Amino acid sequence: MNLLRFPVLGDLCASEFLAQYWQKQPLLIRQALPDWTLPMSPDELAGLACEESVESRLLLRQLGDQEWVLKRGPFKEQDFVNLPPDNWTLLVQAVDHWVPEVRELLNEFRFIPDWRLDDIMISYATEGGGVGPHYDNYDVFLIQASGNRHWQSGQLCDDTSPLLPHPDLKILAEFKTDQDFHMEPGDMLYLPPGVAHWGTATSNDCVTVSVGFRAPSHGEVVSDYGLWLNDHLSDFLRYADPDLKVPSHPAEISAEAITRVQAILHQYANNPEQVARWFGRLMTEPKYPENVVTDPEPLTADVWVADDARLAWYLSENDDAVYFFANGQDYTLPVSLNAVVMAVCDNRHISASLVENLTDNERETWTALLTDLTDNGVFGSIE
Repeated sequence: MNLLRFPVLGDLCASEFLAQYWQKQPLLIRQALPDWTLPMSPDELAGLACEESVESRLLLRQLGDQEWVLKRGPFKEQDFVNLPPDNWTLLVQAVDHWVPEVRELLNEFRFIPDWRLDDIMISYATEGGGVGPHYDNYDVFLIQASGNRHWQSGQLCDDTSPLLPHPDLKILAEFKTDQDFHMEPGDMLYLPPGVAHWGTATSNDCVTVSVGFRAPSHGEVVSDYGLWLNDHLSDFLRYADPDLKVPSHPAEISAEAITRVQAILHQYANNPEQVARWFGRLMTEPKYPENVVTDPEPLTADVWVADDARLAWYLSENDDAVYFFANGQDYTLPVSLNAVVMAVCDNRHISASLVENLTDNERETWTALLTDLTDNGVFGSIE
């Protein structure tokens, strides 16, 4: 068994957590991050919510005669001045994209593949604040950064679970409590997809950090792969039926026709190389591509990968090439560069020693790649 340990998992090794809890059942880890403090104040979080390019929401449990009122950012300072003293929550999405010190928290979760990580949401709540009973379609780690929160986990939900009639929120109409968790600073709760949960702030300084993961729906997988294939397949490849028989009924779609269509679909679903090239691009696409900043500085010996850059790689089925994915782009490289690619993805750093033993052809390929990656906003500060 792989006994690799991550402090955030407490007494569990990574393999034990994945085997016993990942996408199976909730887990509370007391003092998972006892020394971690949020590197920004609530006022700074509110300031971020006032930015045009930042996703943010305000949720009030009661406003006049309305229950569960949602407001979307960007906000103005006066919006916060006019809030009631309790029963509200501010949620700011993808804080790791804007605050590098928050981004560093993701290093604690590298027992999950990098390409599965999505972003870090931070919520600030006054006493009684929360988002109501709900469920998510993705895994989430909930870290209590300050204050206290009472969490309840409940039934397993799906798209047939009844919801309250609300135009903007998916709040469960029924909630059956299975477990109670009283969270203090440093505690962490893991919740699998579909598990109903309900968190309520029990103090006026309740800050919760949510580490979420990408999980494309089956519909997204099929539609996005279809779009990718449409861009990469020749228009001359067509449905064909050389064994066609005279139909008994001209309008009937025969079982043989469906079999031919299934064979077309199977041909492309059963091609690991094509699926990998598409999937790597999908899972490394930046969440906010419009905010990717290219570095105009020339390349030097030591290069650091940008904090928000998304990287992945796949070794071809025949071990004759390595596919390198960065910010939604794919690059086919000779397999001799696989060790370099792995080191870059693992360490998010390119040092002079890493490439000093490359052949002339490898160095030429690698230099061209670095230039393209620079244009693609993959690199941060260059030393």
